[in-house]
Amino acid sequence: MPQFLWRLPFEKACRIISNSLYLWVKALHVISVVAWMAGLFYLPRLFVYHTKAPAGSQMSETFEIMEEKLMRVIMNPAAAASWIFGITMVSLNGVLLTQPWFIVKILFVLILTASHLAMNGWRKAFAAGRNVRSERFFRIANEVPTLGLMVIVIMVIVRPF
Repeated sequence: MPQFLWRLPFEKACRIISNSLYLWVKALHVISVVAWMAGLFYLPRLFVYHTKAPAGSQMSETFEIMEEKLMRVIMNPAAAASWIFGITMVSLNGVLLTQPWFIVKILFVLILTASHLAMNGWRKAFAAGRNVRSERFFRIANEVPTLGLMVIVIMVIVRPF
């Protein structure tokens, strides 16, 4: 702990520590969101290519391994960390819940989470040889994370309301 904190009144020292903690949590939140978004952008693109591979082929098996590892090693931990750090930020700064822009942000975070869960279902369908969705479907699904990210960034940076 920095030496100068011992010379401050207790409440002011706590505020400095709390502000510092908030910034660290915010940084970790941004890092985890970047990793999560990378997966949300990439997995549907893998599905587009996977639809072109015959079921049971070596190419299809390669896509299944890539998709499973992306979900298990990157997307699931990054999504969990994003939620944990986000909830921690709200617990440290409860006033966020009173802001209309933040409520819109949370709505779109829920949409991204639903998209994540849907992608995991589609991944499992591919792995079981039961995919019935088209290349076009996955090309369209690939745009959902982009639109969600655009709205979230605008809400957080511009705070239009």
